[in-house]
Amino acid sequence: MPMFVDNSPPGQCIFCRLIAGEIPSARVYEDELTVAFMDIGQCNPGHVLVAVKRHAATLFDLTDEEAAAAMRSARRVALAVREAFDPRGLTLLQANGREGDQTVFHFHMHVVPRHGDDGIALSWPRKDPAFEVLQGYAERIRAALA
Repeated sequence: MPMFVDNSPPGQCIFCRLIAGEIPSARVYEDELTVAFMDIGQCNPGHVLVAVKRHAATLFDLTDEEAAAAMRSARRVALAVREAFDPRGLTLLQANGREGDQTVFHFHMHVVPRHGDDGIALSWPRKDPAFEVLQGYAERIRAALA
């Protein structure tokens, strides 16, 4: 993840300012709830960020409507990135909280065109819990969903 971290308060964050037109951006798409613009920290040509317009720090702060709009916009942008740059793959990335590697605390998704040996690594250590442990985790989530 990039080293930049925006610690601005809500409403003054870099994305709020960009959405308000106070900061220039290379916009590629906009609708009622979302805006998509080029990431100034391009990791590959065509790297786009899709953000919700209302300040919502994380996925947990979105309305259902905003969450759906963000995914629709991300898919629409991803299709356009595929057409424009013909990447061999594509990664959608969305992080929440400092521990989740979020660096700008305004909900956004990265649409990243991918190529072999592009230097991007997404990996984590496998823990391989026993099936019974997985069943216990599933039960806890089902209870929270109820």
